[in-house]
Amino acid sequence: MHRRHFVSGSVSVGGGGSLAEAAGADAPDEATRRIEKATAAAMAMQRRDWEQGIIAQALLEAGDRERVILLTKGAIVQSAPDGRLAVVVAGGPTDPAMGGEAYWRAAEWAGDPGMKEAVLGLLEFLRHRAPRSSDGILYHTFEGPEMWSDGFNCAPPFLAAMGQYDEALAQIDGYRKRLWDPEKRLLSHIWDDGARQLKRADFWGVGNGWAAAGLTRVIRSLPSGRDEDRARLAAFVEEIVDGCLAWQRADGLFHDMVDQPETFVETNLAQMLAFAIYEGIAGDWLPEGYRAAADRMRAAARARMDVFGYVQGVCGAPNFDRPGIATEGQAFCILMESAGRKLA
Repeated sequence: MHRRHFVSGSVSVGGGGSLAEAAGADAPDEATRRIEKATAAAMAMQRRDWEQGIIAQALLEAGDRERVILLTKGAIVQSAPDGRLAVVVAGGPTDPAMGGEAYWRAAEWAGDPGMKEAVLGLLEFLRHRAPRSSDGILYHTFEGPEMWSDGFNCAPPFLAAMGQYDEALAQIDGYRKRLWDPEKRLLSHIWDDGARQLKRADFWGVGNGWAAAGLTRVIRSLPSGRDEDRARLAAFVEEIVDGCLAWQRADGLFHDMVDQPETFVETNLAQMLAFAIYEGIAGDWLPEGYRAAADRMRAAARARMDVFGYVQGVCGAPNFDRPGIATEGQAFCILMESAGRKLA
């Protein structure tokens, strides 16, 4: 694959300093500055359906209402006839749902019935028209009956945000049943439901990060009276975090395939896990003892932001098979910094 690097290297914003200084646990102004730089860079990037969705979700959590509404309106412009939003290429069944929660909030803020109708159309597609397995678990692609670890952050958070708690939990359980390796405490990437076997057994770091982030969002949406479900999901997040931390590098980052040191060093998993940990501590469902690990990952990721605000070394768009930059890397910078700022 030939690709163009607009900015290369990992020139740090603000230079060196200790890991504690880089993490900026007591410097909310630094978090705000980085959110602004990451946002500016993200908004300059071309985006596909899940990328539009995850940056909308990130800006929702950063409190940027105006941009969330703008992104939602943009997603609706690219509606598919079946109800999916932000479809600029063929896309998949569940990727558009990644922004569903943010899109719904935007429609509420705008008081726009047309926006609400569009988001409800996306929900209708997921519930009644999207391809799924015989036991009701949504497929990640139209081309084949596949389930990906990415899927934890697609439909389940949107379903939970819309009050479809049982359906969200059923999707999570279905993905876990097929992708989870209890010995390694990690998720494989792709299950082929037609062949009834793993298509990609590798423990892709970002795939595990998607899962930790998606579970975190579902936990936050669960209402009172769902304590058992919340505890079960929290334990699952903790297992994923522990499984990843067992392979963490000395610099605080991880390899692309977390247990394969020959694969490239990747930045986004650190941001994803830091987001989940900060949210878990703030929500009182992860132990405070994980905070040091999150701060370390935050420091490592901060060191990869260049002078333009791009987070370097994430699984790079468009094919995510080598280090580069990507909208999702920008989004998780914002999510991590927003969660860290909130906890501070």
